[in-house]
Amino acid sequence: MPSNSIAALILAAGKGTRMKSSLPKVMHQVANRTLLGHVIGTAESLNSDRVVVVVGPGMDNVAAEAAPHTTVTQAQQNGTADAVKPARDALTGLGAGTVLILYGDTPFIRPETLQAMLERRADGAGIVVLGFQPDNPGEYGRLIVSEDGGLDAIVEYREANEAQRAVTLCNSGVLAVDLEKLFGWIDQVTNDNAKGEFYLTDIVAIARTEGVIAAVIEADESELLGVNSRADLAGAESYWQRERRSIMMANGVTLIDPETVYFAADTNVAPDVRIGPNVVFGPNVTIERNVEIKAFCHIEGATIGAGAIIGPFARLRPGAVLEQGVHIGNFVEVKNSHIGEGAKANHFTYLGDSTVGAKTNIGAGTITCNYDGFFKHRTIIGANAFIGSNTALVAPVTVGDGAIVGAGSVVTREVSKNALVVARGRQEEREGWAQEFRVEQQTKKDQLSKSKG
Repeated sequence: MPSNSIAALILAAGKGTRMKSSLPKVMHQVANRTLLGHVIGTAESLNSDRVVVVVGPGMDNVAAEAAPHTTVTQAQQNGTADAVKPARDALTGLGAGTVLILYGDTPFIRPETLQAMLERRADGAGIVVLGFQPDNPGEYGRLIVSEDGGLDAIVEYREANEAQRAVTLCNSGVLAVDLEKLFGWIDQVTNDNAKGEFYLTDIVAIARTEGVIAAVIEADESELLGVNSRADLAGAESYWQRERRSIMMANGVTLIDPETVYFAADTNVAPDVRIGPNVVFGPNVTIERNVEIKAFCHIEGATIGAGAIIGPFARLRPGAVLEQGVHIGNFVEVKNSHIGEGAKANHFTYLGDSTVGAKTNIGAGTITCNYDGFFKHRTIIGANAFIGSNTALVAPVTVGDGAIVGAGSVVTREVSKNALVVARGRQEEREGWAQEFRVEQQTKKDQLSKSKG
């Protein structure tokens, strides 16, 4: 490994009892990504040589979320220094460098902030602490800074005197530490404090007795928003969405009513896309230029080509691939389907497990009958075809290029290229029958009424 290795150690063993959940706290989601997933993504963006996640006993789902990164188990929760100890072996072999100690329930720290901490480490500080000045310092640990700007100590609130509690610069818990010295300092930490826990923050005072430089980098309070309850989770979602909406608009995306649009963490929208009110994006959506998404659409797992028009009230599900110029209209659902350039399905249609050719028109009320109760089957519709309203295409079935399917048809066999198919009962007319029927039925009703009277 290089001598300037970067490791990220993410503490994620907390149960999060205030969440009142069977899920570990870090498995709850903001913007369709777990809290832990956000933190891992930030660590990966720094090109970390190794990412290690500390989990609690039985947290197999957290370990799976961390994969392919290494996980280690904190057997008992005896404080933050105790949480670091299990990572000793996992961080061996990296040589000199820096370990960033992060938290799985604090998802919004910017890579730029962590990079500033790494740069301060490169300037000679053995420990760099991320501090912030909250509106309400409350019971946060305080950062005690010397006159020369160096960090003398971190004092937990319960251990602080009145003068120290008056300090407004608070400890976030995030550290950048000399990798070669970390565990030597950890081994010197004791639990001689009000809570009887092993505080990671004590390594600052230990390092200072050795003449090591400790420094502080400040971040905005919003970056250090932690999640400990359902209310915190809702607040985190709200914060993330506000930030992402601002980024989208700054990048050239029009949001008609920004507060009603919800993005996922990986939503990718090109400039000159116009998004109406009450649109929700799930994971894995890519939208190319000049697309219009009208109100009340739900889109996930979809790729939308340039110039497409979607909605209102459309649903695109995973595997939906729309080429440029496609029109998907109101109350149309598309799942695992490839819709060719310029094709249209404008009203009340379900296209599942299908391929639709370029410039084909799908009439209102059309469905692809893709599931037989046991297996899914595919429908293939060629280019320039016309599918009449209220057509049921019973898969597996193929409709050739240029074919026309009459309205109300139930198509169960292949339709040839440029053919007309009408698969419905023949219309029969009986002149005057309706009037005779009404007279007959009214007579019966009158007789029944007299018999009861």
